[in-house]
Amino acid sequence: MSETTNTNEEKKKPPLNGRRALPPNNSNDEENEVPEMEAFGLIPRGFNPKDYLRVVDIHMFKEPHEINKQQHHTDKYYSPKLIVRRGQPFQIQIDFNRPYKPETDQFWLEYLIGRYPQQNKGTYIPILVTDVLQPGKWGAKITHKENNSIRLSIMSSATCIVGKFRLYVAVWTPFGILRTHRNSTTDTYILFNPWCQQDAVYLDDEKEREEYVLNDVGIVFHGNINEIKLRSWSYGQFEENILDACLFLMDKAELELSGRGNPIKICRVASAVINSRDDNGVIAGSWDNTYTYGVAPSAWTGSVDILLEYYSSKQPVRYGQCWVFAGVFNTFLRCLGIPARLVTNYSSAHDNNGNLRLDFFLDDEGKVDTKLTKDSVWNYHCWNEAWMTRPDLPVGFGGWQVVDGTPQETSDGMYRCGPASVQAIKHGHVCFQFDAPFVYAEVNSDIVYSRREKNGTQVIEKIDTTHIGQLIVTKEVGGDGMMEITEEYKFQEGSQEERLALETAVMYGVEKQTTQNIAYQPQTDVDMDFQVQKAVLGSDFKVTITFRNKSRNYYTATTYLSGNIVFYTGVTKNEFKKCLFPFLFLPSATSFDVVIKSSEYLSDLLDQASFHFFVTARINETGKILATQKATVLEIPTLRIKTQGETVAGKEMSVTVEFTNPLKQTLENVTLRLEGPGVLRTMKKEFRQIPTNSTLIWEVKCIPKRPGLRKLIASLNCDALRHVYGELNVQIQKP
Repeated sequence: MSETTNTNEEKKKPPLNGRRALPPNNSNDEENEVPEMEAFGLIPRGFNPKDYLRVVDIHMFKEPHEINKQQHHTDKYYSPKLIVRRGQPFQIQIDFNRPYKPETDQFWLEYLIGRYPQQNKGTYIPILVTDVLQPGKWGAKITHKENNSIRLSIMSSATCIVGKFRLYVAVWTPFGILRTHRNSTTDTYILFNPWCQQDAVYLDDEKEREEYVLNDVGIVFHGNINEIKLRSWSYGQFEENILDACLFLMDKAELELSGRGNPIKICRVASAVINSRDDNGVIAGSWDNTYTYGVAPSAWTGSVDILLEYYSSKQPVRYGQCWVFAGVFNTFLRCLGIPARLVTNYSSAHDNNGNLRLDFFLDDEGKVDTKLTKDSVWNYHCWNEAWMTRPDLPVGFGGWQVVDGTPQETSDGMYRCGPASVQAIKHGHVCFQFDAPFVYAEVNSDIVYSRREKNGTQVIEKIDTTHIGQLIVTKEVGGDGMMEITEEYKFQEGSQEERLALETAVMYGVEKQTTQNIAYQPQTDVDMDFQVQKAVLGSDFKVTITFRNKSRNYYTATTYLSGNIVFYTGVTKNEFKKCLFPFLFLPSATSFDVVIKSSEYLSDLLDQASFHFFVTARINETGKILATQKATVLEIPTLRIKTQGETVAGKEMSVTVEFTNPLKQTLENVTLRLEGPGVLRTMKKEFRQIPTNSTLIWEVKCIPKRPGLRKLIASLNCDALRHVYGELNVQIQKP
């Protein structure tokens, strides 16, 4: 019998290569066959396995209300299996066919992961029963004996692999080892443990752990520096099948199982697999305002739909932009137990050649030359921070690490970014892995306006050192407000420390072209600024330009205003307003208005209703140019969400979403989405038309699963109007 099984085994073996004895072990999903009887040699005739200790049943205490999930903070996971956090004891009970006798009976536990379990790789873990558990090391001890049953307390290693393990109980007999058969109901998920001091992701503040690990909704800050907007995002890390989908991402990224205890490695490979560039990852990015055959990035309300679609189709989900990549990445990190938060950097530099300066080239009239200008300023850019120690760096660079799943530039040949220590970025120590120079440039670049003279020489007209990275924010702990974290990334503008950090970054190889050798004498006795009136989508508004003349001279200037419709990445779609006018300014402050009519911009408006205004003025008497730019966002109408009747877990409730069309045109092919983790899975509804000023009402019935404060999030999407959101906090009562 044993010979035939051997030949079958050999057929199944994958081809070996000359470099390694075993094929790569990088799938949590694959399994090996474990023999139920492992004979030591020839088995004598009279041997009967039933004479020895035999396992009848194993109790995992895996219900949400039972001890394991309660103590390990995993009771919110919508999964029937046992989920525990590493480095912390959990309980199981084994029922034998007779009372266990420690003098003569010998049994042990075996945890296995992947197709080729090996003890030295941490993928095969045998655990003998001992009297004392050592903190942070694998072990098991008996805490209770009764009749034929024993209760075990099992400690996992604080550095063990994170994933889904298979459990076997092995019993020793003189002739061989008897094992329990494969039983998937005893599978055990082991996650990172921010509550355990020996874990690399240990976070010492309980309120922060509740926010950064256990909160399943969050806030995305968007808009721009002058008009900060916010919307909710459902992370849904505890929803059904999301944990399996997140483990699948590591399989997809082909991360060796033995590396999956290391949060640095996990973050690095995940930042590549979150985007579809070069590895067919989770989300395909699209920034061109055409989203055929996919969902517009602004329509998503959370990560769950995206992860589940990817898990089932194995094909990139269309489409995402930065906050979608960051939202899904945040779900992945929190789901595995790595503390994480979504961060927004306002006026984020996308510097194509990494020289810490964004070059804007002006032509003779002072207009921006779009052919020459390759760098861009994103109104905002979202990335993530993950919390972990960095044993690979000198002391002091642990804590928050930047990771970014949005495909911007390649790093070691793939579109990925991080983890980069926030502390290292602040102090300019950008020599430490990974991708710190790129992130440093995103928050610290200067904007240089230069103009080419007729004879070909380049004249720098203005250097703006404060425009980039003006504000970096995240959601506050325990509330929906905004918390500014700019000073985690940079010192006060203009301070000694800031200059020192910059010199350090330059010393470590961040290129900074000096401007000393280029002629740069700005006109100091005159300055110019402009303000854009706050306006609702579909209405007229004005731009007010102000000149301050601090000298006693009279000056005349040729002023150029250019209004552009832009993507939030700062890339121009088209110029919808341009006006050139002469202007005389006296020795004081003078201002004038330019009116922007809705008819000038509505036909070309993009997703986020963002405009970018450039004002340049050439002073005729001196030939100097004043230049300044600002982004602005229109107010977009919101959805109203209401609930009717009582809101009790397990009972049907009714939710209505209302929207009034504010535009002077009929909206066509409108899609509404509504979701709320713990209350309802995403619902979608399509409306053919919403005429001007008319109101649509959509009613949905649902049965909330979990009591507590929950959040409902809705979005409306159509070609003429995107980024329409609404949300409502609902207190779900206990039944």
